[in-house]
Parts: sequence; structure tokens; C-alpha cells
Amino acid sequence: MTPETLLRWHRDLIRRHWTNPHRSAGRPSIPPQLRQLILRIAAENPTWGYRRIHGELTRLGYKLAPSTVWLLLNRAGIDPAPRRAGLTWRQFLSAQAEGIVACDFFHIDTVLLRRLYVLFVIEVATRRVHILGVTTNPTGAWVTQQARNLLMDLADRIRQCKFLIRDRDAKFTDSFDAVFATERMRILRTPVRAPRANAYAERWVGTVRRELLDRTLIMGRRHLEMVLSDYVMHYNQHRPHRSLDQGPPLGVIPPPAPAADVPVVRLDRVGGLIHEYAQVA
Repeated sequence: MTPETLLRWHRDLIRRHWTNPHRSAGRPSIPPQLRQLILRIAAENPTWGYRRIHGELTRLGYKLAPSTVWLLLNRAGIDPAPRRAGLTWRQFLSAQAEGIVACDFFHIDTVLLRRLYVLFVIEVATRRVHILGVTTNPTGAWVTQQARNLLMDLADRIRQCKFLIRDRDAKFTDSFDAVFATERMRILRTPVRAPRANAYAERWVGTVRRELLDRTLIMGRRHLEMVLSDYVMHYNQHRPHRSLDQGPPLGVIPPPAPAADVPVVRLDRVGGLIHEYAQVA
């Protein structure tokens, strides 16, 4: 060897001795248990986007950014379902959401091709949904009776509502409007062929179809009432909402502190079509 080689070895030895350990920049890596949980939820719920998965993780007590969930799903080759555009009536409804309820119909065809109609009401401020009734013949008299039943169920809470949004369907008769007029509520009829004017009701119809009705066969009226009751219970008591800080419509539940050694169990609803997640006590 040459003297220069010996001196170079010595310089390298000094450099390695006094150099601080290298620390990688950026956020800390996701624990393997959390990574597996995210991929598990995504695999078990193919219709959930990254925002829906993030909401479920928030309920379980895991604090991470929605972009982290998006990045993890994207790297795993899973479509993160990007966020959709806002609603045109958002500013108006947000300003008066405390006093607004919206109602609408949607239909479902049974296995024997019998069409059933579902009447529902959604409270805009809390996103709470009420199924008023299921029928094969939604006459004006039937719709009016369901409105009376709603007022009895809500009792004193109906006095906080000032507006009712509905479309121009002929089934909503003058007697239907008169039921709510007795509680000093103003009826807001949407323009013709303008579903976005009743955006919150239309959004819920899309949600219940994607998460439930498009994934099961309905045998009859009683079967539909049963699955809708179970789904609405899940929707009102568990399903997180971004507008409610990832809380359910019936109130924000303080999330437990995440712990790596606490297993997460899956609770099934509607025969396993809907999944809820909770930590084992």
C-alpha cells in the first residue's frame, strides 16, 4: 500500500466516528398494524373511498391525515375514490341548516318486479334520517298520514324546524303541506327537474342505494322495511360524516385512544353487507 492509502483510511475512520446518525426526513412511517387495518377495511368494503375509511379510523381513535390513507391505498393499487365536487346549494343550506328538513321518495323493485316506494325525511343540520313508510301505492292520503306520524314522533323538536324542502310530485298534496303549516313551517318547492335543489335528500338516496339496495335482492315490503331499519340505525348511530367532524348524526362519540395491542373487531349489520369496527374492551 502507499502512504496515501493509509492516510485515506484514517480520514474515513475519523469521518465515521464523528458523523451523527442519519435521520430520514418527513413523517414517521405508518405502523404495520395500522397499515394492515387500512388495507383490511378497504378489502372488506369495496365501495368505501379513502375519506370513508379515514372516518372509520377516526372513530377507532387513530389520528392520521386523509392524505395518508389515500397514499397508502394508491401504493397498494386500490382506487382511493377521489373527493367529489361541492353542492351548489351548500352556502344556503349551511346558513339555515338548523331549521331545515327535506323529504323525498325513492323506489325499489322486488325480486318479483313489484315496485315499492319509500318516503323519508332527513334533518339537514344533523343528517339524521327518518323512514316514514313503505308502500306500493303512495296516494296523497297515505303521504299526509305519514306526515302526521312524523310530527308526533318528533314532538317538541319539530318546533325548531322552519322550512321543509320537497319536489313538485303530485303525491305531496295541499293537505300534506297543511300538516307542516300548522307548525309554522314554510314549504320550499324545488324547481322542475332540479334535483340539486334538494341535494341532501338526493345524496342520501345515492348513499343507501350504493351501500345497501344495489347489493341485495328485496323479497317484499316487510323485507325492505327490515333492511332499511337496520341500515338507518347504522347510518344514524355509527356512520361518520365529514360535515359532523367524523361523528354520527345522533351525536359525536369520543374516540378511544388507539393502542397497538388492542384488537379491532368487525360488527356486521344487514346480514354482513354493512360493517362497523370497534376496539375490544
